[in-house]
Amino acid sequence: MRELSTDRVVIVGAGLGGLYAALKLAPRPVLMISPEVLGRGASSAWAQGGVAAAMDPADSAQAHARDTLRAGAGTVDPAIAALVTQEARAHILDLTRLGTPFDRKPDGGYVLSREAAHGFARVVRVRGDQAGAEIMRALVACLREAPSVQVLEGVVATGLRAQDGAVAGVEVALAGPQGSAPVLIRAPAVLLAGGGSGGLYALTTNPPRIRGQAIGMAARAGAQIADAEFVQFHPTAIDCGQDPAPLATEALRGEGAHLLNRLGERFMAALHPDAELAPRDVVARAIYAQTQAGLRPVLDTRACLGDRILAEFPAVAGACARAGIDPTRQPIPVAAAAHYHMGGVAVDDDGRASLDRLWVCGEASSTGLHGANRLASNGLLEALVFARRCALSIEARLGPVQDAALVTLPDLPPGPTPDPALVARLRRAMTEGAGVLRDAQGLTRCLREIAAIEAAQPDCPALLNMTATATLIAAAALMRQESRGAHCRTDFPQTLPEGRRSRLRLSQALALRASLEPETT
Repeated sequence: MRELSTDRVVIVGAGLGGLYAALKLAPRPVLMISPEVLGRGASSAWAQGGVAAAMDPADSAQAHARDTLRAGAGTVDPAIAALVTQEARAHILDLTRLGTPFDRKPDGGYVLSREAAHGFARVVRVRGDQAGAEIMRALVACLREAPSVQVLEGVVATGLRAQDGAVAGVEVALAGPQGSAPVLIRAPAVLLAGGGSGGLYALTTNPPRIRGQAIGMAARAGAQIADAEFVQFHPTAIDCGQDPAPLATEALRGEGAHLLNRLGERFMAALHPDAELAPRDVVARAIYAQTQAGLRPVLDTRACLGDRILAEFPAVAGACARAGIDPTRQPIPVAAAAHYHMGGVAVDDDGRASLDRLWVCGEASSTGLHGANRLASNGLLEALVFARRCALSIEARLGPVQDAALVTLPDLPPGPTPDPALVARLRRAMTEGAGVLRDAQGLTRCLREIAAIEAAQPDCPALLNMTATATLIAAAALMRQESRGAHCRTDFPQTLPEGRRSRLRLSQALALRASLEPETT
């Protein structure tokens, strides 16, 4: 493998966490790895709801932390919840300074929405459902003006090089259908900000490229993974046959939209005191049950919003229009879809992983904030808080700023890319065995199928990253013999008295997987 060296901090990923960290590291030289044109293809840009923060004088960071703990079903780290919610307001003000056009009231205050499991309206939004896209647009504009940041567009990270318990560099290849052989970029520090794992499932709201590769890279290098079993399914993906599925933001239910089935029954009121604003895991399982029973669930915005949905929630209205749905006259068909991975690379309160010289922020990390069931709109907030904390930690570790030359990749020959048929097979296996409802039989079958998929293309690092993360999710789910938050075991429906986080290395998950493989004769 060809090798290059740089004095730049390498940031893998160009979503909210990566962009914000790069700006906070300035003027330290940074090399950002972006598989697509900067700002495209990142989960952050698809986020509709907004950023949760106690901006109303009647609200408080302490109340926000309490809601976070309650939603997380007993596995949230209280110190992390307090830390993140306390910093939230400062990041909203910072994003405003950087050019994010948050919705404002005539008196200058922020327009705030209420989402599920929040005791207060505290979700700061942009044009109703455009928060992710508009925040990303503002940060990309700032980054383009930052001379300290070099962006390699059309390049994908395929692996981390670890030596003596530390990350020494990143293996990268050309993105695109042809791929390329990898090249190793040695660097003093690596920040992993490459997104989550929703695309490992057949029905997802995540961008097509987000399939657990970032977590898989870290796991294959030896990093510890935490809470891998906790995958959040969003209850209101628009059920229109698209892949990925468009999202109908939770803010619609905050505005008063109701969930109905094809019989016209409002089923959530009988299942939870908060009805449509119950925690996401509760609503997702209810939606899934309705779907499995053939009662096709829908989200009805007609009475609460009517024509207002067109102007106040343009992303939802646009997705509906493309699917031939008129939400002003028709209810929106919905389904539960893989949306957010609460698990990821285990990090401390400065974003440091178990491998030295590796930091992780955003959905690829597991900070302890989300527990078993992420509180709505805490995802973007966590990315902001830990992007800054990672930047400060990297700065403290590396010392004074130095100049660094630009990195130029050599010409690279073609290399392996994941077989689309194998990726589709993996996504089916995860949906069937490690989806909304789980049991030992399904998880065992899922792990065996992952092993077979991996064996079919063992020379493709990108596929191995996906199967590594899939293995960790299914193995951790098999090991957790209870139901808690988003992790629902039909064979272990009870919740154990004491909540605990899971921690697992890939070697342990692979050993479990191997023990399940049928004996050969």
